[in-house]
Amino acid sequence: MSIQRRLLFIITRANWIFLVAASLAGILWTPAAFAKGIVFGGLIVTINFHLLARTLKKSLTPPHLASHNVILAKYYVRFIVSGVIIFFLISKHVVDPRGLFIGLSVVVASIMLATVVEITKLIFKEAV
Repeated sequence: MSIQRRLLFIITRANWIFLVAASLAGILWTPAAFAKGIVFGGLIVTINFHLLARTLKKSLTPPHLASHNVILAKYYVRFIVSGVIIFFLISKHVVDPRGLFIGLSVVVASIMLATVVEITKLIFKEAV
């Protein structure tokens, strides 16, 4: 399996694992608004990541190659919708912005984990 496929596999699995772990920790040990921020932020970013992966996979797989303008348009639509949802959640005081920030960091944490795992594999592979 190529490095790119392994990275994508680790990131997609870790997204859901981190989301569930952070949500459970938030629900158990933080106020309700903070916990809702973690849950909603994590869901927004994880769903966006999966939609982006699906869009890229469909658009870049022959014979259905899509224009880069179509890919960018879908990206910006998702970005605007996410922004509107986040604005609504914060302006209506549904969530605590700090919890939302933690939830929105789920994919970043997954990417960092996948990078560390792959770098570790490369270092130990070279050492052998």
